[in-house]
Amino acid sequence: MELAEVQALMEGLYGPVDRDRGVPATVAWLCEELGELAQAARKGTADEQLHELGDVLAWLASLANQLELSLDEAMARYVTDPP
Repeated sequence: MELAEVQALMEGLYGPVDRDRGVPATVAWLCEELGELAQAARKGTADEQLHELGDVLAWLASLANQLELSLDEAMARYVTDPP
């Protein structure tokens, strides 16, 4: 699945609800999921790590959608001029 497809999937599944929640609450959820990913990376099984990676990507896509930004565009600099 391409990043644009991830964003489209999240928009189709949760777009209106995500926009009603708003950016600040979405950032809070994303941070919570990052914490869960960090814990799974340290102590979790591969299945738990995969689950948390998906959650982080889903919340990141939701945030990008609310900001009306493209994750593909955000990653483009890593192709042309990596930091």
